[in-house]
Amino acid sequence: MKLNFGDLNLLKEQWQNAKPYSHVVIDNFLPLEVAKAVSDEFPNSDSNFWYEYSSPLEVKKACSDWNKFPGSIYRTFLSLLSPQVTEVLSFLTDRELVADIGLHGGGLHLHKAGGKLNTHLDYSIHPAAKLQRKVNIIVYVSENWDPEWDGALGLWDNDPEKNQPRNLVQKIDCIFNRAVIFDTTMDSWHGLPDPVLCPENKSRNSLAAYFLCDPPAVVDERVKALYAPSESQKGDEAIYELIKKRANAQQYKEAYKVK
Repeated sequence: MKLNFGDLNLLKEQWQNAKPYSHVVIDNFLPLEVAKAVSDEFPNSDSNFWYEYSSPLEVKKACSDWNKFPGSIYRTFLSLLSPQVTEVLSFLTDRELVADIGLHGGGLHLHKAGGKLNTHLDYSIHPAAKLQRKVNIIVYVSENWDPEWDGALGLWDNDPEKNQPRNLVQKIDCIFNRAVIFDTTMDSWHGLPDPVLCPENKSRNSLAAYFLCDPPAVVDERVKALYAPSESQKGDEAIYELIKKRANAQQYKEAYKVK
């Protein structure tokens, strides 16, 4: 399967100049017939396919189990995690990358009406491979998504004094067959903190894959995601305590409900 990266030199220029940190947005990323097949085969939100996360920090459904993937989605992940894609991303980042074929934290993600994901920094060191998570790819696969339902991915710059997101710099709309690729090692605050507004019979569907590299000599060894409170949660001590638990390798399971 040939994925649409376009002119790689132009893509690298965009990557290097993007704000608030290195990222690119690519429309028509998958072959159209593949994108439509993925959309058609994407599991229903009410099926028993999903793990469900429900807390004040994240309301979403996810699955990273290859054995449960429908055929079109399985084949798409084979392409996303292929040596050819890894080579392109290595060129963009000037780092030797490896694909996380275990899809730790990746796979299929779904947000129904009310779904959200507070602004956060991803974990930095893979718990099994002990490599640094360097690059994320997210592919939107919801056909006929209305921008009025929001669902856009936000990118924030960093407040170094507080180690918190400061200004929302980019909002990347949830457009069918759009890929967002970004560097997760640059104080890369990102998220979906505003609840999705779609009708009950719709959902914000996406695929996610990650790429790893050898960690640098000095690295923030964050083992779990670090969340920030949404605007309505600021000043709420219970939320700050929940964020601490969610970031703690021993306490994180207390911070969310999983079904």
